[in-house]
Amino acid sequence: MKMMKADELALAGGKPAVTLKCPRWPVSGRQELVWMEKVVRSGKWSWLGPHERAFCEEYARFIGSKYCVCLANGTVTIQCALQAVGMKPGDEVIVPGLTWVATAQAALDIGANVVLVDIDPETLCIDPAAIEKAITRKTKAIIPVHLYGCMCDMDAIMKIAHRHKLKVVEDVAHQHGSRWRNRGAGAIGNAGSFSFQQSKPLTCGEGGAVTCNDKAVYDTIFALKQVGWGPDGKPANRYGHNYRMTEMQAVLLRGGLQRLTRQIALREDNAQCLAAGLQKIGGPLRAVRRDPRITRQAYYAMTFVFDPSLADGVTKAEYAKALAAEGCAMGGTYAAVYKNSLLNLYDTTSPVPFRDRKTIQNYRALKLPNVEKAVNETALVMSHPQLLGTRGYMTQWVQAIAKVNDHLGQVKALCRKQADGKKGQSDKC
Repeated sequence: MKMMKADELALAGGKPAVTLKCPRWPVSGRQELVWMEKVVRSGKWSWLGPHERAFCEEYARFIGSKYCVCLANGTVTIQCALQAVGMKPGDEVIVPGLTWVATAQAALDIGANVVLVDIDPETLCIDPAAIEKAITRKTKAIIPVHLYGCMCDMDAIMKIAHRHKLKVVEDVAHQHGSRWRNRGAGAIGNAGSFSFQQSKPLTCGEGGAVTCNDKAVYDTIFALKQVGWGPDGKPANRYGHNYRMTEMQAVLLRGGLQRLTRQIALREDNAQCLAAGLQKIGGPLRAVRRDPRITRQAYYAMTFVFDPSLADGVTKAEYAKALAAEGCAMGGTYAAVYKNSLLNLYDTTSPVPFRDRKTIQNYRALKLPNVEKAVNETALVMSHPQLLGTRGYMTQWVQAIAKVNDHLGQVKALCRKQADGKKGQSDKC
């Protein structure tokens, strides 16, 4: 029987360095079960029941905004927020080139023209300098996306917005509870859009919310969600949709919100532990530097920078493969938005045609250098459930990364050998 050495790469048949299990997600508690039974027995299953009303008040207080409206998902939240701040068909909205496609899709759905710009190579968030360069007389709004485990530079973005009289709709799908200079993400711009999809740190399976501080914006979002009716239960004299949430979803959100502050603190603590560990061992992987203006960081994912120049010829994909074998599951980022087929089919298949087609970007031909480099070469992410692990789990992660760093030459050889083997098999077919 072959004996496995502790320092032998798992990729080569050795024992994985991480033996502790990643915490499961999503989680729930006894309170949700008690509430859920009462809701089921009450017969009040649809929208704006007592739990949804309570959650809107609790979440607005948690974020630091005056108002909160629950909606069906985190795509229509962006759509409604843009309409509520005054976006009209043909207006231009500036969006980062690296985000989930829904950010751009929501703007396209209301007939806006999406202008994609480059990102900051460190944070992966929208680059304020790129925003400034993209502004035209048709620009009406900016969507800063607080991506993964970072926040956008809201000081710079709000200055640009004020200077050019632009609206700011924060995409806060990843940042439930983050704070910039002690102001909640989603309460800094004109509106904040949140997603409660199952992978998010606050979830009810599907759902979303918009936060804002302006009563007129709140009333408009409510009417857009509730077939044109206002929060007073009367027709608001405007077109609307059915974007309502159920009372059962609100129960899950209230339970999750009770745990969220504690979970944020644990994720922050573990992220700091992991960042310090990586700094100590050195090598090609490091945590993204945290902006000191972020006074609380809620992680959808922790972001890392992989430096190919320190990796002895190992690519990001090969490095991630070796880590995965050790029990460190890291993923890449989203693909560049402009490569998504939804955008490239929109002008021919969407029921809402592009306005002024000649003025917007040719998405198929677009290449944003920082986006391309992050997606293809440098950025790796660790999911937020992993940051809910024990300190021992974090220690094993650091040990696993150190182990891979000590065997980079072997990682390269093993990955290339496996790739050559697969190529040889395909050639025989």
